Amino acid sequence: MSWIQKLYETYDKCKDAPQFENNPLPPIGHIAQQAHIEIVVDADGNFRRASVVNKEITVIPATEKSSTARTSAIVPHPLCDHVKYCAGDYVEDNQIENEYFEKYREQLGNWCQLHPKATAVFKYIEKKTVLSDLIKEGVMPVDADGHLLRAWESTQNKPPLLKQLTAEKKIYKPQNALIRWRVETANDPVPEVWKDKNLQDAWLAYCTENEATKTPDLCMVTGSRMFLADKHQNKIRNGKDGAKLISNKKDTDSDFVYLGRFLSARQAAGVGTEVSEKAHNALRWLVQRQAFRNGDQAIIAWDVGGKEIPDPFGNTADTFELDVEGDDSKPQFQGDIGQAFALRLNNRIRGYRAKLGSTDGIVVMGLDSATPGRMAITYYRELTGSEYLDRIQAWHTAFAWHQDYGRDAETKQQIRFVGAPSPKDIAEAAYGRPKDKQHEKLIKVTVERLLPCIIDGQAFPGDLRETTFRKTCNRISFEKDKYGREWDWEKNLGIACALIKGAYIGKERYQMTLETNRVSRDYLYGRLLAIADSIEGFALTKAEKNRDTTAAKLMQRFSSHPFSTWKNIELALKPYMSRLRTSDHGVGFLVIREKLLDEVVCAFQGDDFTDDRPLSGEFLLGYHCQRRELNKAKPHKDGESATDAEMTSTDN
Repeated sequence: MSWIQKLYETYDKCKDAPQFENNPLPPIGHIAQQAHIEIVVDADGNFRRASVVNKEITVIPATEKSSTARTSAIVPHPLCDHVKYCAGDYVEDNQIENEYFEKYREQLGNWCQLHPKATAVFKYIEKKTVLSDLIKEGVMPVDADGHLLRAWESTQNKPPLLKQLTAEKKIYKPQNALIRWRVETANDPVPEVWKDKNLQDAWLAYCTENEATKTPDLCMVTGSRMFLADKHQNKIRNGKDGAKLISNKKDTDSDFVYLGRFLSARQAAGVGTEVSEKAHNALRWLVQRQAFRNGDQAIIAWDVGGKEIPDPFGNTADTFELDVEGDDSKPQFQGDIGQAFALRLNNRIRGYRAKLGSTDGIVVMGLDSATPGRMAITYYRELTGSEYLDRIQAWHTAFAWHQDYGRDAETKQQIRFVGAPSPKDIAEAAYGRPKDKQHEKLIKVTVERLLPCIIDGQAFPGDLRETTFRKTCNRISFEKDKYGREWDWEKNLGIACALIKGAYIGKERYQMTLETNRVSRDYLYGRLLAIADSIEGFALTKAEKNRDTTAAKLMQRFSSHPFSTWKNIELALKPYMSRLRTSDHGVGFLVIREKLLDEVVCAFQGDDFTDDRPLSGEFLLGYHCQRRELNKAKPHKDGESATDAEMTSTDN
C-alpha cells in the first residue's frame, strides 16, 4: 500500500499548488474526459446554440460506478454525458424507449436542485429535444433519410463531429459523443459548468450526504475507519484504458472467484473512497503530465511535494537542456571535452539540489498491463532527493559520449550533443526500431532492464552492450538516405561508445577525445581502421564516387579478425594511395595520413599487431575518437574553418 499512500500524499500537496494552475488536479468525485459537443442553454433551460469541441479535456462530475463500470451496464454520469444519455428523443435501434435517458434523468433530478446550473440543464433535457436541436444546428450529421451518419468513406469534407470520434471498423458511434454544458445567465463570469467550483462543491456535498448511509470500515492506507470504495478507477493511461490496479468482484459475484485466505475483497484491500479517488486522480494526472510512454508501458518519476526533478528517461541534452550543436555551431577545441561537459552537468544538478531538499521523497513507478483489464506495477522505488540526484548524475556522467542524432524531422536542424543516450534510444540501438508487437515488447522489456541501472546504480547489462557493439560493427546493414548519409549508423556509433565507456567505469577511464598515448591493442586497431577509412573516403570523394569504403564494408569482419582483415584493407588502399600520390590536391593529404598510419602501427606492443583474436568494444572508442580528430575543423588564418582534407587540398 506504499504506492497508494504516496499518491494520496501527492494529491494533497499538489492540489491547488500555484505551479500547476494551468494543469490542475481534478477534484474528487470528478474525472477528466474528452468532450465532443458543447450545448449552451439559459437559466430557464432554453436552448441557445451548440458546437463541436476540438479535443478538449473536460473535468466532469462522476459517480463511483460511472467512473469505473460503464462498459456494458447503463450507468450515467451526473451532469455531462453521452448523447444517448442526455437526449430523450434518441432511441436505440430495435428499442421502444431510451433507457439511458431515464437513468440519467432520474439521477440528475435527485441532485440538480443543489445548484441553479444543474437545474437549468435538467429543465432543458426534460423537453427531450437534445438530438433534434443538435441536428438543426448541424452538429449531429444525418443522412438523406434523417438517420444518424455512422460511416464516412471519403477523407474530404468529413463532418466536424466525425473528425473528433474514433471509428471502429470504419463505423462511427455519434450517440457516444460526450456533451458538456454552458449555462449563460446574467452577471455570471463562469458559464462553463466544468469550471464552476460552486457546482463542483454542490456535487461533492450530495456525494457526502449519500456516503453517510454506508457503514465505515478500516482503510489500510490511512489506518482510520472511513467509507470504503467498492470500485476503483480505470482509464489511468488514456481515455480508453480499461485496466485497473485494484480490482475486485462483488460479494454476490464471488462464487467462482478464489479469494485465498480472505472471505471478502475488503479483507484483502480495503481502501477508503476518498483515498482511492485522490490516489487514482494523482496517478492519472502524473501519467498524462510527465510519464515516459511506450505503448502500454508508462514509467513516471515524481517528487511527492510537486517539485521539479530531472527526467530519468531522457537523454542528457533533453533532461538538462544542455546545448545542442547545430549546423551553424562553432567548432570546439578542448583537450578533454569530458571536463567541460562535467562542469555544465554539475551546474544543472546544483540547480536541482537548491530546489529539492535532501530528504524530499522521490518515487519511481513503472506500469504495464498483460491483459486489457488488469494493470501491474512493474517497478517501484522510493528515494530521497539527494539519492535520486546522485544516481542521475552518476548515470549521465558515466555514459556521456559524443552523440549524433541526425536531423530533427521538423526543424531540419542537426542534433549533436555530448551526454548519455535515453533508455529507449539504447534499446533501439541494440534491437532496431520496433516493427511489430513482439518487437515493441522487446523494447519495453529492455527499457525496464535499464531502470535499475539508472535508479539503483546497478551494473549495465553486458549482453545489451555486446549486442549494440556487434550491431554497430555491421555498418553496411544500416540504411542510408538518398544522399548516401548514414544517420542511423552515426547514432548507433555514439550510443555504442557511450555504453562501452560507461561499462569500463571502475576499470578504465576513457577520455572523450583521442588518447595518443593509449597503446592497448584494441584501441590502436580502431585508430587504424579510421585512418584507412579516411584515406579511401577522400580518394572516392575526389573521384566523385559515392560508395562504401573497404574499411566500412569489412568493419564487422575486422572486429572479429583484425590482423588478417587489415591485410585485405591495406591491399585495397594501394590503388587509392597511388592515385592520391599523383594528384595535385591529394599528395599533401596522403603524406599526413601515411605518417599517422606509421605512428599507430609502431605503437603496438610486442605481438599485439599480429594477434588475430576478436576485438572488444574498446575498438570502437579508438575508431570514433580518431575519426573525429581527422574530421575536426581547424581554423583558417582568416578566422574561417575547414576540415583537415580541405586544408590539405587548398594548400596544394
